Amino acid sequence: MLKGRAWKFGDDISTDHITPGRYYHLRSNLPELAKHVMEDADPDFAKKVEKGDFIVAGKNFGMGSSREHAPIVIKLAGVSAVIAKSFARIFYRNSINVGLPLLIADTDKIDSGDELEVDLRKGIIRNLTKNIEIEAKPLPDFMLKIIDTGGLVHYIKKEGDLVIG
Repeated sequence: MLKGRAWKFGDDISTDHITPGRYYHLRSNLPELAKHVMEDADPDFAKKVEKGDFIVAGKNFGMGSSREHAPIVIKLAGVSAVIAKSFARIFYRNSINVGLPLLIADTDKIDSGDELEVDLRKGIIRNLTKNIEIEAKPLPDFMLKIIDTGGLVHYIKKEGDLVIG
């Protein structure tokens, strides 16, 4: 069970919003890059987000270029999960690969500052501020295993040698 505060963003949040291009030189220093996460969507986000909080957005979150470091810096900033109406396909897969949970849900009844409790296994989002429950598409078991172990690399190491072919 995850619990934290919602940070609400709109539709079409791109990987440029998540990791602004002007900080591209920091891509080899991800903790430093995380200090600028979501800066172009909310200049104060990285300073105010707390460990366990959630990014909540509209449609097509993570669109744009395939910046593998975008979900990593979201995770490094302390965000426990991203909840959106839809995700760009590459961003979705990159997020699962690094162990950042994503949930697809109707986010219209969530506002910035709302306290949320999220059950990834059941796909239930409880908005504690508004005393409502929102259904999300639950993550498949294999994705939950990848997330639980901290990402695809850790999952493969835990499961043993990967046999291809």
